[in-house]
Amino acid sequence: MKYLFCILVCISLSAIGQSRSAQQNLSKALLSQDSPIPQITAPNNPFELQVSWTQINKDPQGNVSFDTASYQADAQRYFYPASTAKLPIAIMALEKIRALQSQGFALDEHTPFEVIDPKTDQIIAAQKTVLGLIQEIFLVSDNDAYNYLFDFLGRDKINERLQELGLTDARIHHKFLAGVDNENTWKYRFYDQDQVVYSQESLNAKNPISNAGLQGLLKGVGFMLGDSLVHQPMDFTYKNHLPLEDLVGMVKRLVWSELFPEQQRWKLNSRDLETILYWMGRHTLESEDARYTEANGYWDSYNKFLIYGDTQGQMRPSLRIYNKIGQAYGTLTDIAYIQEGDQQGILAVSLLVNENGIFNDDQYQYDTIGLPFLGAFGRTLWAAYTSENHP
Repeated sequence: MKYLFCILVCISLSAIGQSRSAQQNLSKALLSQDSPIPQITAPNNPFELQVSWTQINKDPQGNVSFDTASYQADAQRYFYPASTAKLPIAIMALEKIRALQSQGFALDEHTPFEVIDPKTDQIIAAQKTVLGLIQEIFLVSDNDAYNYLFDFLGRDKINERLQELGLTDARIHHKFLAGVDNENTWKYRFYDQDQVVYSQESLNAKNPISNAGLQGLLKGVGFMLGDSLVHQPMDFTYKNHLPLEDLVGMVKRLVWSELFPEQQRWKLNSRDLETILYWMGRHTLESEDARYTEANGYWDSYNKFLIYGDTQGQMRPSLRIYNKIGQAYGTLTDIAYIQEGDQQGILAVSLLVNENGIFNDDQYQYDTIGLPFLGAFGRTLWAAYTSENHP
């Protein structure tokens, strides 16, 4: 309850006639009585809610500054990031293409490649492109797309790059494929027509990584292992770790690269940054891919959890959400850069909806609690922010 007390204090200090700060707008949303917000913010609740909210301010000269507030967001308090891990992998894959070009390899993000099992030399996947996989990551959060790009990069390089960027709490351990080798990668061959233009042998990860020391690594009262229930908490020590602050930092480096030291920027040109943001901002029905249609079970707000997570057919053209979601083990996460007219903000939220405390049983309250909260909370916070200038 101490968090809500702090919120009330912040609201009481609001100055009449001044624009509300990020903390004041966040406080207003957390105290909203719109269902199901009070359920999630109630004292002693089990939802492990974390929130980070950043308002983008510009002075008369157009200089950007960040006004940031948070609620229970703590890099040392673990939540499972699920598919939000695909965000840095997509960006780093495009970085690697640019690095290979600089080394003289005749390839780009459109160059087809095949993925090969190093143990059997059998082709796992063919006719893939880095850009095509990036699109699948953002449109439908495809696991195979992430897995192929994860191994294209190699685990050591992924984590070294996170450190270089100053995202020092982030750690990416694994692919999204049960029983797979996360230390040794697949092989890759890129083609121009029938000619191999780049070949990559299996990469071996030599640097062990662990989440040891973080709070909340043991979760629940049990987990499913195959068809058996193990009556002990699930251990997330060797799962991916992407705290909200680092997810927000990744997005800031996409939109406002110039505000960061050169060594902490994505190694991409302005067109590349625009490409990543473009696909982050699309929804499935805006894709030209014939698979992603309403007839096949997709809709306009598919994978847009914040603001629209509990609605369909209501997205307004004036509002654009550039985001990456995560959904697994009962945890829902969304990191979103939201833009409407001259209003801009970055909202990152994570919560756990697992009433029975059993992990890996697919008995989670995504549709009944999680998505309704993310939709309602996003709408409430965005309305509080934009109402200052658009009453």
